[in-house]
Amino acid sequence: MSLLEKYTKGWSFRSNTPSFDEGDEISVFVTGVEDGEPVARIGDSKLRVTGGSRNLVDKRVLLRVTGFDDGEHVGEAEYLETVGESAF
Repeated sequence: MSLLEKYTKGWSFRSNTPSFDEGDEISVFVTGVEDGEPVARIGDSKLRVTGGSRNLVDKRVLLRVTGFDDGEHVGEAEYLETVGESAF
């Protein structure tokens, strides 16, 4: 193994379209509202938030993924709790 291979072992690149599995719990910022429902965008992926209100925009929340379409990069997640405020 070369010095470069040793140094870069375990490195990986993040995707701009992350994927989620049902049951994943993630902490994200709610970025907007679409059709009356809060939405969290993670890169180019989008999660519609059920059980939350429009007041969640710009707040960090804990979500549980309830479904995700890898092809469309769109899913749904259940609001669990607010864990922080925006840095703005």
